Amino acid sequence: MMTQRPGTKGLIFNEPNVWDKSREGRCAISLPKADVERSPLDPALTGDTPNLPQLSELDVVRHYTRLSQWNFGVDSGMYPLGSCTMKYNPKTNEVQAARQGFAGAHPLAGDECSQGALRLMYDLERSLAEITGFDAVTLQPAAGAHGELTGMLIIHAYHAKQGRQRSKIIIPDTAHGTNPASATLCGYKSVNLKSGPKGILEPEAVAEIMDEETAGIMITNPNTLGLFEENIKEICEIVHAKGGLVYGDGANMNAIMGVVQPGKLGIDVLHLNLHKTFSTPHGGGGPGSGPVAVNEKLTPFLPVPRVEKELDTFKFVTDCPDSIGRLHTFYGHFGVMIKAYAYILTMGAQGLLDTSRLAVLNANYIKESLKGTLNLPYDRPCMHECVFNDAKQQEYHISTMDMAKRLLDYGFHPPTVYFPLVVDGAFMVEPTETESKEDIDQFIDAVKAIAKEAQTDPEKLTSAPVLPKVTRLDEVAAARKPCLRG
Repeated sequence: MMTQRPGTKGLIFNEPNVWDKSREGRCAISLPKADVERSPLDPALTGDTPNLPQLSELDVVRHYTRLSQWNFGVDSGMYPLGSCTMKYNPKTNEVQAARQGFAGAHPLAGDECSQGALRLMYDLERSLAEITGFDAVTLQPAAGAHGELTGMLIIHAYHAKQGRQRSKIIIPDTAHGTNPASATLCGYKSVNLKSGPKGILEPEAVAEIMDEETAGIMITNPNTLGLFEENIKEICEIVHAKGGLVYGDGANMNAIMGVVQPGKLGIDVLHLNLHKTFSTPHGGGGPGSGPVAVNEKLTPFLPVPRVEKELDTFKFVTDCPDSIGRLHTFYGHFGVMIKAYAYILTMGAQGLLDTSRLAVLNANYIKESLKGTLNLPYDRPCMHECVFNDAKQQEYHISTMDMAKRLLDYGFHPPTVYFPLVVDGAFMVEPTETESKEDIDQFIDAVKAIAKEAQTDPEKLTSAPVLPKVTRLDEVAAARKPCLRG
């Protein structure tokens, strides 16, 4: 029986539009006396006078405070979204990124005036190369999907350099959902590959479809079932024997960081998510960062500019004839790089290893604690996340979505639902390494209480949530007739 919930009804403020609160003559700031003459705006140039609300300082403070109280984030509570790695971002990372020397750096200052920034990027690239076991890294890609595209562009450029382009790419059913789009943008046809009964790829299945027309394979490891691809080395050998390349989706690197170096397993190119594994903010529209690591034979194809060190001087280099070109304005999301670099230095090698171990421990603790409550399609040790489904609740006409909605009443953000598609009614939980046992136990107790309600009072689930400011939505209407005005 759950004794305490992290969420209660509490006091939820309504907040009108700021223009509705506006009153003539109110002002939130005392402007300094102008040192130039006032001049009216020319309507011919500006059109109508800007419609700006007139509010007091207190109006402004309360408006944004109340809006913030409607939101839920990692700083509010546990965010167990499977596949997303919504873990806590240490505040020291933000402090370092806000330092004036970094925050005030101008991207057009030139190499000679940007040595600190260039050194940070160079050192971060070398750190990521060491962690992953690859020869070179680019920090340019702006997010994970952008990193995927970069990796596929590199594979495309490699085959073009060999004098014969290929037409297909193998994508397992346990790969991340953006993989097919990245391959398609490079002109490849996606060939679906089903995982085996253990939830991982079988070498025989790869060998059956790998041919000279196939550019390679895109493998997410650990995969979206939270399972490690145990046959990865053999699969890489099969693909390489046919002249193909292996792309590794490293979005789940947080489960194996410090334990496994993908570059030593036969993978040729790998993207990382700094906004997942290396604890920079995730969500809210970005910015993110999706560095790409490559082995020696693919290094010439990395995007430009590249950061290189000559004696004690760092500089951007663009003279790379085989490069796939520039991917991003200037070099990338520098602020995100600073936070990831601060995280790596703060944690150290042992800390990064402990991070992976704790992420795996927490996920397996949830798996073992809930496998009698929810159905567990793959009952074997998982990595950073575990995937259940609603098979046990279906006899009470309760779905995964019903349980997810009810979790909101218990004060928890729901886990990922209905993904991966390989599991019907998937309920995918990733606690990350930053959650304490006490918080995880609260989540486990909440799920068990909801499963009990499914048997004794299912209406509580089918009408949930009832406590948050926004209650049960008509999801069909929302999908067909979305309201985009806010």
